[in-house]
Amino acid sequence: MRQQSVSINADRFPPLTLAWTVWGLGALLYLIGFFQRVAPAVVGDELSRTFDLSAASLGNLSAFYFYSYVAMQIPTGLLADRWGPRRLLSLGALVAAIGTLVFAAAPNGSIAGIGRLLVGGSVAVAFVGMLKLASHWLPLKQYAIASGLALFAGICGAVFAGVPLQMSVAAIGWRQVMVVMAILTGLLSICIWWLVRDDPVERGYLSHAPEHSESSAQLGVWAGLLKVMAYRNTWLLALVPGAVVGCLLTFAGLWGVPFLTSQYGLTPVGAAAVTSTLMVAWALGGPVFGAFSDRIGARKLPYVVGVWVVLIGWLVVVYVPGLPVWLLVAVLVVIGFFSGCMILGFAFAKESVPISLAGTVSGVVNSGVMSGPMLLQPAMGWMLDRMWQGQQQAGVRIYDLPAYQAGFNLMLAWAALAALLILFSRDTHCQQTR
Repeated sequence: MRQQSVSINADRFPPLTLAWTVWGLGALLYLIGFFQRVAPAVVGDELSRTFDLSAASLGNLSAFYFYSYVAMQIPTGLLADRWGPRRLLSLGALVAAIGTLVFAAAPNGSIAGIGRLLVGGSVAVAFVGMLKLASHWLPLKQYAIASGLALFAGICGAVFAGVPLQMSVAAIGWRQVMVVMAILTGLLSICIWWLVRDDPVERGYLSHAPEHSESSAQLGVWAGLLKVMAYRNTWLLALVPGAVVGCLLTFAGLWGVPFLTSQYGLTPVGAAAVTSTLMVAWALGGPVFGAFSDRIGARKLPYVVGVWVVLIGWLVVVYVPGLPVWLLVAVLVVIGFFSGCMILGFAFAKESVPISLAGTVSGVVNSGVMSGPMLLQPAMGWMLDRMWQGQQQAGVRIYDLPAYQAGFNLMLAWAALAALLILFSRDTHCQQTR
C-alpha cells in the first residue's frame, strides 16, 4: 500500500509541470547514459591509438557498457518495484560519475573496460526508473508518449556524442571531456535525491498508479520474474527490439563512422554528423509512434510496419554501395525514424502483464533491447578482423567493403528474424491486463 500524506492537495493529481519535472530528472540520467553509449563511435580512433586496440578489442571495450547494462535490467525492474525509482536513479547517477572518472583516468584498456562496466550498470536504472515514475506521476494516456519522449531525451544525448563531442575531443582531449561528464553526472545525482519522489502521495497529491492487491515485492523476486516470463509477449517484445536497436547502435554507436569515412570519403566530423542525423530521426520517431499507437488504439500494427521498414532500409545501406551521399542520408533518416517503433514495446509489454509487474517486465524488455548492441558490436568487430586485408592508416586498421558487408550481415540476420517474430505478438489494443 502506498504511504498516505495529509495535505490540502490530497484531493487532486499533481500539476503536470511538477510531474514532468520529476520525470525529466530521470530523463537527464537517460540522456547521459545514451551519450556514454554512443561516444565510442566518435572517440574510437583515439581509444584505438591510446590503448592499441584491434577492431574486436574496440568492439569489446564499447560492449562492456552493454554487458553490465543488460545484466542490471532484470534486477533494476525488480528493485524499481520494491525500492522505488528515487533511490535507484540517485545511486545510479553517483556510480555513473565514478565509472566515468575511472574511464577517463584509465592507463590501459582493461581499466577502461572497468569504467565502462560501472557506467553501463549504473545508467541501466534510468529507463526503467523513468517508466516507473511515469506510471505514478502521469496520466495513463500519456504513458506511451512519455516512453517516446524518453527516447527523444536519450537521442539528445547521442547527438551531443556526435559533432559536439568530436569538436570537444579535438579541443581538449577525450579524457578531459569525460572528466566534465563525470562532474555533471555527480551533480545530477544530488538533484534527483533532492527533488524526486517515488509517488505523488509523498508530495501530498493523488497518484495516477492504480491500486492493486498484489505487488511484485509480495510475490518475491523469482516468483514475479517467472510470472512475467509466462506471458508470450514478454519473450517476443524482448527479442524484437534487440534487433532494431542492435542494428542502429552497431552502426551509429560504433562502426558507422569508420564505414562512412572509408567507403564514402566523409571526414570524421561529417561522418559523425550523419550518424547524429540517424539518431535524431530515431528520437523523432519514438514520440510519433507512441502518439499514433494511442490514437488508433493498437500496438502491433505500427510495430510490425516499423520493423519491416527498418529491415528493408538496412538492406539498401549494406547492399547498394556507392549511393549518393544525400540518398544515403535519406535512407538512414527513414531507418532512424521507423526504428522509433521499438518504443511501443514498453507500453505493449506493460499492458501485456498485470500492472503490479510493470517494473519487472520493463526490465526484461529493456534487457532484450540492449542485448542487440551488446552482442552485435563485438561480433562485428570480430568479423572485421577476420576480413582485414592488412591496411592501416595512422595506427588504425582500415577495412574494405566486403569486410563491412560481412559484419553487417550479422545484424541483418537478427533484423530478419525480428520481422518474423513480431507477427506472432498478441495486440493489447492499448488496454491494461488485469
